[in-house]
Amino acid sequence: MIGNDIVDLALARFESNWKRPGYLDKIFTPDEQLLISTAANPDTMVWNLWSRKEAAYKIYNRATGIRGYFPLKLVCVYENANNGFVLCNGHTFYTKTKIVKDKIHTVAVTDIMDFKLVTELEPEIKIIKRKGIPFLIEDITNSLNPVSVSHHGRFSAFVGLKQ
Repeated sequence: MIGNDIVDLALARFESNWKRPGYLDKIFTPDEQLLISTAANPDTMVWNLWSRKEAAYKIYNRATGIRGYFPLKLVCVYENANNGFVLCNGHTFYTKTKIVKDKIHTVAVTDIMDFKLVTELEPEIKIIKRKGIPFLIEDITNSLNPVSVSHHGRFSAFVGLKQ
């Protein structure tokens, strides 16, 4: 399975005041907050961790059918700015994050070997949603394949796994 999230850093800086009292306590574990407070660029670290949680949540929702807002149950294990994994209720989601100029993009998968199968899709692809979860309609077989869609500000990302 696959999930992804994209953050427009310019928009996030404008729309979010993550430095306000209590904000980090609602979203990030004490270990994640330590990463933020000791980072060379705390703003980028906030959105890096957030995008990992969001990408993992998309897989968790697809796999379990559980929807909700529970960012503290999505625990980031940070290896470096580009790699890590997220734990949630006994599930492990592996993440790869790219930070390019004004955006952060994270892809999450359930099997680390699936990173070899990740493909970026064109925005014009035929997507349908079942219970809010996106699927790609294959033209030839008319079958449904899981995809992940993310939009924020000026950016969007459509990813799937090669079949």
